[in-house]
Amino acid sequence: MAARARAGSAAGHWLFRTGCGLVFAFLMLPLAVIVPLSFNAEPYFTFTREMLTLQPEGFSLRWYRDIADNPQWLLSVKNSLVVGFFATLLSVALGTAAAVGLDRPRFPGKTLILGVLISPIVVPIIISAVGMFFFYSKINLGQTLTGLVLAHTVLGSPFVVITVSAALSRLNPALPRAAASLGAPPTRAFFKVTAPQIAPGIYAGALFAFATSFDEVVVVLFLAGFEQRTIPRQMWAGLNEQISPTILAVATLLILFSVLLIVTAELLRRRSEKRSLQE
Repeated sequence: MAARARAGSAAGHWLFRTGCGLVFAFLMLPLAVIVPLSFNAEPYFTFTREMLTLQPEGFSLRWYRDIADNPQWLLSVKNSLVVGFFATLLSVALGTAAAVGLDRPRFPGKTLILGVLISPIVVPIIISAVGMFFFYSKINLGQTLTGLVLAHTVLGSPFVVITVSAALSRLNPALPRAAASLGAPPTRAFFKVTAPQIAPGIYAGALFAFATSFDEVVVVLFLAGFEQRTIPRQMWAGLNEQISPTILAVATLLILFSVLLIVTAELLRRRSEKRSLQE
């Protein structure tokens, strides 16, 4: 019986690992197509004979150079970085303040307020985009970078609230009280005691907020004009107006950017766990 149980356990473990491998291969297969095609020397979305036979003339960086030479792509990169940067700053400031306020044990309507704050994650993005479109049209914020920053702040703040709240749940409550007992005002106590302890949560929230802004396309479709195009909006326009392998080069760079974000988030998580073990 014991041998049969071990055999069944080994078979289940093998099936589980095989299933995970198949899911991973299914998710990674598109990358195995996009990345090589971004180096295609010809303006095609298929592998040429030269590429299949690994001939040097079949590969080129022309589509990456096209990103730097195309003013539309340069404008979209600039807009994505500007909107993402300021939206992240506002998301971190507002989300951290909200999480700290909600962390108080006696807070009336805490559950309701928390639900409202994280609702942009739950509500379908198309509904949020339509609501923002009608609201911005009344206050003349449509087709402006300011409007995009505020919209992306709404979408990114919930992630900061969640990550900072998780960090606050691991914070020793005696530390802020000790700072207050020594005469530190609330602001000084927060920046000198609380903020360093919850810094990994703040950094993780900032990464998620920036990634959300950098990858968002639905809201941009409703709120942005030509001068406010971001990278996802430019990719959408390229697929609908003029298909070019430059899109594959941009997609490859975005994949590398996403990998860097994931690695950074993992390093922050390990740093947070290490700090928790030390305490």
